Amino acid sequence: MRVNSPRRTADTPFVIRTALRPILTLAGVCMALPVAGAIHGTVRVPSLAPSSATAMNAYPGRAGAMPGMHVSPRGRASDAVVYVAQISAAAESALARAPAPRPQLAQKDECFQPRVVPVAVGTAVDFPNLDPIYHNVFSLSPTKRFDLGKYPKGRSKRVVFDRRGLVKVYCDIHSEMEAFVLVLPHRAFTQPRPDGGFELPELPPGRYELRVWHPDFAEVVREVVVPASGDLRVDLMW
Repeated sequence: MRVNSPRRTADTPFVIRTALRPILTLAGVCMALPVAGAIHGTVRVPSLAPSSATAMNAYPGRAGAMPGMHVSPRGRASDAVVYVAQISAAAESALARAPAPRPQLAQKDECFQPRVVPVAVGTAVDFPNLDPIYHNVFSLSPTKRFDLGKYPKGRSKRVVFDRRGLVKVYCDIHSEMEAFVLVLPHRAFTQPRPDGGFELPELPPGRYELRVWHPDFAEVVREVVVPASGDLRVDLMW
């Protein structure tokens, strides 16, 4: 198997590369799957310095904050998005038929929860306000520009993400609020659990470009092969 080095591509202009080189291990699982296999494994992230974990974004914001400091933790494994670069139209059609709840990016405790939301192109995302204060959600990202205006607790607004790419989301009132919507061309993606464990949807056998995106670290790009029978384990570590 050939292993590629992390690289920048035209499809991911928002990623800043570093010299970090993840370690990749592959192991088959004995269970035989005749027509499909799942890529699963663990993503390990390095610890961030306290100054990096509490850094705010550059948007100035305005008044109307809740008492106390409200900053989303950085460097969590669950903020990663694991996906493959391309899948066949037949595989995407099968994934699209699977029922799935509508994703949401809530405003809670003066933070966006979750911090990262991956979606397929054309997906609608709800933005409910669960705080006892007003929020004003917006983005100036070229992938999707929007401004939902000021709205109170109990209200929710919706945005359809119709172009692939990264969308950075902020609150016009609270400068510490920042989130990310990663819009992908298909549904072959997942997010790790808090312990780093992940499992992608089942895919037909073949060669795939596996990517791991994280808002706090360089993107990882690896070439993997899903066998004709059995699953594939991929363990990644920065």
